[in-house]
Order: sequence, then structure tokens, then C-alpha cells
Amino acid sequence: MPGRFQAARRFAAQCLFCTRRYLHPSARTVKTESDPTITSEEKWTGPLYLDASALVKLYLPEPGSDALDSAIQGRRDLIISDLAITEIVSALSRRRREGIISESSCARVHRKLLADIESGLYVKEDLMPEVHREAERLLLAMDGVPLRAADALHLALAGLSGAAAIVTYDRRLAEAAVKIGLNSLP
Repeated sequence: MPGRFQAARRFAAQCLFCTRRYLHPSARTVKTESDPTITSEEKWTGPLYLDASALVKLYLPEPGSDALDSAIQGRRDLIISDLAITEIVSALSRRRREGIISESSCARVHRKLLADIESGLYVKEDLMPEVHREAERLLLAMDGVPLRAADALHLALAGLSGAAAIVTYDRRLAEAAVKIGLNSLP
């Protein structure tokens, strides 16, 4: 059974989101050192917090999109935040400015993401003051990992929401997650 996000990526491909490197006809997933293929035998313990680098793969065809879709198929414990949504809209807007996608395509993908949130596909956590205070604590305490403010907010959201792991394709964020005792996937 195809993943629930494959239709969104097919739509994105029709809207000129993809480049040839993403549409190689013989490859369903792309494996790189920074983006490992997720094997079907892996079982992720949740709940799972998805940062923007993971969430965007569910809506745009990128290396690892199909593998991530397969790994989370059928889950009802996926946590996201408004921060991740805003970061995805920023990525869409950048692609629109660069002429990779049209304005209408950008708006359609944004509406699809918001509709999925509204339908209950994700649990959405809010950026409350306690999240900011936890992010600030992490920024002050984190030695050896140059954490950015947005990354600290993602870590704080994941930790305070009770996530068992953070799904991220950002190496720096993954390293920081492990340092604070949070599992990092893939």
C-alpha cells in the first residue's frame, strides 16, 4: 500500500518541485551518508517529534522521502510544531523566489500541510513561554554543539512534549539531541 504522503509528493512533482536528481526512474529512495535509507525492519518507538527537515520530506520529493514515509506510515503519534510549519513555508517561498515552483503550487502545498494538521494527522505543540525557557537553558548549557535558536526550540518542544525521539535530517540537531538524552532518528 503506498504511503499516505506519496500523493502529495506526486502532486509536488507535477508542480515542478523536483529536479532530475530526485526523479531517477530506477531509484525509490536515495541513500547518502547524511541521509541513510530506513530499512523496513526498523521499528521506531514513539511518540516522534518531526522537525522541519523531516516534515518537508513528507510533502516535497527529496532524498529519503519514500523511506521516511514508509517508516511512519500508519502512526498516530507524530508531533510537530508551528516552528516546523513556518520553516517549511520559508523553504517553499525560497523555492518560489528561485523559480523552482510557481506561486500557486507553493500555496497548494501549504494548504495541504495545513489540512493534514487540521485533520488530526499530527499532534501540534505550541511555542509556549516554558518552551522558550527550556530552549534558552539548552543554549546556555550545550557545550561542543553550536546550537541555533530554532534548533534549541525544536529540542525543547520534543523534550517537553514527551517525544521518545526526534526525527531530523540535520546533523547538528541530531548531535545535540543525543547529548541531552533524546533519541535521534533516522
